[in-house]
Amino acid sequence: MTRAKRDFGTIRKRANGRYQAYYMGPDQGFHRAPSTFQTKSDAEGWLAAERRLIQNDEWSPAKSRRAKVRRATEAFGPYAEAWLAQREIKQRTRALYRRQLDRFILPAFAEMSLRDITPPVVRTWYTSIDPTRPTQRAHVYSLLRAILNEAVRDDILAKNPCTIRSAGIAKRQRPIDPASPEEIVTLMNEMPDRYWAFVIIAAWCGLRFGELAELRRGDIDVKTGLIHVRRAVTWDHSTPVVGTPKNGQQRSVSMPPHIVDVVSAHLDRFVERPSDALLFPAVGDSTRQIHSNTVRRHWIKAREAAGRPHMRIHDLRHTGAVLAALAGATPKETMDRLGHLSAEAAMRYQHVARGRDAEIAAKLSELAGY
Repeated sequence: MTRAKRDFGTIRKRANGRYQAYYMGPDQGFHRAPSTFQTKSDAEGWLAAERRLIQNDEWSPAKSRRAKVRRATEAFGPYAEAWLAQREIKQRTRALYRRQLDRFILPAFAEMSLRDITPPVVRTWYTSIDPTRPTQRAHVYSLLRAILNEAVRDDILAKNPCTIRSAGIAKRQRPIDPASPEEIVTLMNEMPDRYWAFVIIAAWCGLRFGELAELRRGDIDVKTGLIHVRRAVTWDHSTPVVGTPKNGQQRSVSMPPHIVDVVSAHLDRFVERPSDALLFPAVGDSTRQIHSNTVRRHWIKAREAAGRPHMRIHDLRHTGAVLAALAGATPKETMDRLGHLSAEAAMRYQHVARGRDAEIAAKLSELAGY
């Protein structure tokens, strides 16, 4: 057996005539070729390739590279299932991801190996999703991108194949069209009186439906005019699930003085005395939160009477945000009032408020006879 002295690595000829190669890596450990070579030039080629990896700062132990190759051939389906199981997310979010995976992503990628998911494959899949549902399309794309980002962090993929620009951004299709104070009164009066406070709080304080449905007597301080938003309810099929408000942000919202009497009257007439009594319980069960379908049945009639046939219950929250901006709230104050983490949404309400302010100014001139 003979050994060749080299400036990088060592080649040794074994008794059977084959060549073995090894070198000291950046980790100060010796690394052998996974098999012997028939010719010396083959062994030299392997050493040269390893040296290039070190020089290009792309080196890792051969064992981990082989493991990476094995993982890259893993089917997307099991990897996605493991990804979802490991997320620390709210139950409603988990259920949403589950539906999106089952309906849109797994049918296309479940049996495909991770390394075979390339940008052209992703683009073809993306074009198959209904473009008339842009929000749904953006959310599904974002979920696929998040899973494959994890594969990049796990060193399974070199880069994420989800490269479609702005595909994960849903452009608002419906303009924000807040209700006027007069329309709010009409909407309230057209609802059953047990839901007057629901409409008033949603429109003037900007609470989400799930936050309203989980409000309890102890969350309302009539003396200080504060509503403490501590919890929210979501629904897993027909089962209510109580958790923190969206984004995990508890907050206290000041009621405009003119709605305090309506809220106080609601507490006296419709809410049981214990501090944990729901403000808006389900019909026939005071311990169960009201479901959106119950409110919606009455809401459809009320919005028709108000001349707003396309207005959603959630648009009351938009109304509250725009009214706050009209009253002079800064973007940060609007964020705090609505429980937003991003200033982007608050700025949208500021833009709408400026537009409404111009309308008000024009009407003032009309009143003045100009």
